[in-house]
Amino acid sequence: MKSIVFFLFLTPCLNYAQADFSAITQAISAGNTEALVKYFDNSVEVAILDNEDVYNKAQAANVVKDFFSKYKPQSFSQVHQGTSRGNDSRYCIGNLVTNQATFRVYIYLKTDGQKSTIQELRFDKQ
Repeated sequence: MKSIVFFLFLTPCLNYAQADFSAITQAISAGNTEALVKYFDNSVEVAILDNEDVYNKAQAANVVKDFFSKYKPQSFSQVHQGTSRGNDSRYCIGNLVTNQATFRVYIYLKTDGQKSTIQELRFDKQ
């Protein structure tokens, strides 16, 4: 009985997190910075190639927008996703094909209740 109650409680949280990942990966695939920024936390660690820093939301948006203008996204395919032990964070790893190169993308989200925010976003050239 406890497992049924736990499952019923956890299922909406997992569905919500899945919806977040879906919207985030669609935004990355389309190079849509405005849609992606909605999921940024107040400060976000962004790593693009060898440049890595922690930015406020607006600065992170500009960095990602510059990346998308230089490397026009063509498609994104999710390779793996998972959850931390405490279920307070989730991650997704995927491949972004652009007009110039393919990148391995790492997305790390922190979940607080029913809200997930991007804490870290990495674009590593393959």
